[in-house]
Amino acid sequence: MSADGEVILEVRDLVKHYPLTQGIVFKRKIGAVRAVDGVSFDLRHGETLGVVGESGCGKSTIAKLLVGLERPTSGGIRYKGEDLATLSGRALKAVRRNIQMVFQDPYTSLNPRMTVGDIIGEPYEIHPEVAPKGSRRQKVRELLDVVGLNPEYINRYPHQFSGGQRQRIGIARGLALRPEIIVADEPVSALDVSVQAQVVNLLERLQGEFGLSYVFIAHDLSVVRHISDRVAVMYLGRLAEVGTDTQIYEHPTHPYTQALLSAVPVPDPRARERRERILLTGDVPSPAHPPSGCRFRTRCWKAREKCALVVPPLEVPDWFQEGADPAAHDSACHFAEERAVVPPEGGPGTPAP
Repeated sequence: MSADGEVILEVRDLVKHYPLTQGIVFKRKIGAVRAVDGVSFDLRHGETLGVVGESGCGKSTIAKLLVGLERPTSGGIRYKGEDLATLSGRALKAVRRNIQMVFQDPYTSLNPRMTVGDIIGEPYEIHPEVAPKGSRRQKVRELLDVVGLNPEYINRYPHQFSGGQRQRIGIARGLALRPEIIVADEPVSALDVSVQAQVVNLLERLQGEFGLSYVFIAHDLSVVRHISDRVAVMYLGRLAEVGTDTQIYEHPTHPYTQALLSAVPVPDPRARERRERILLTGDVPSPAHPPSGCRFRTRCWKAREKCALVVPPLEVPDWFQEGADPAAHDSACHFAEERAVVPPEGGPGTPAP
């Protein structure tokens, strides 16, 4: 993992709204679901960017937008300086080859009527320039070996594999075109805990071997910290906080991030006793009717009048000594402040609101 490479993917003010309609024959637009609403971030060569948040916050929509399964309502996605929205035909096809996806559910993302060899080799049908017909089966065998599966399994069907093995097949398919970026949409959430560790370790090894960059989407904060160089926290279609793994996990400043981290299981009994949980009240608002101003204000114990009137920018808080303070990072909160999620030795914890 490395965060020092050149920026290869730039996302700027990305928006994806799904229209809400009424009527069966004469459909009338009555609103929109704001799945993604102004998201910006960069991805560097060899870096893993972890994206975390509750279900429905827009993580998977971002994944689909990055690989071209959905078209953005507005905003830009630039790969090595080329705006994907302005490309078409062969130019777009060439770029999409370099951004591949590993899907969440290994039980539904593999065609049960196709053999493993056909599944992994299918990308070569779309991009025949990568592998001539005579060499495709050998390349599939090599990919099976790379992800830790027996190359002799090439003629088997998905139902003959376990969940972890199926996800390895999905990873092999994602690697077939030798992409630079892998978008992993909750790749371990459907797997047992022991198998999760094996798949995460595999992804880390492949990143070093192939020089990959990852956008790793998950809701398990422990998994994200293990694999990520930087972490982006999402809430209701927007980014709440972005920073390195150390900045986010040891110096969280956004109330939502602090609440998420306070719920992470702590194996040390003494640390668990000293930690104070932050209990959020209310439900996540509907993305069709999000709150004005700060999206999190309806569940936030710091909310004031300003939070309802002004959208907080994603920027480094003024009280950080930017450039000199290694903990300085972006936070979208008018009243951002550090809070000890796990109190230090000998000190009282901050009580939950």
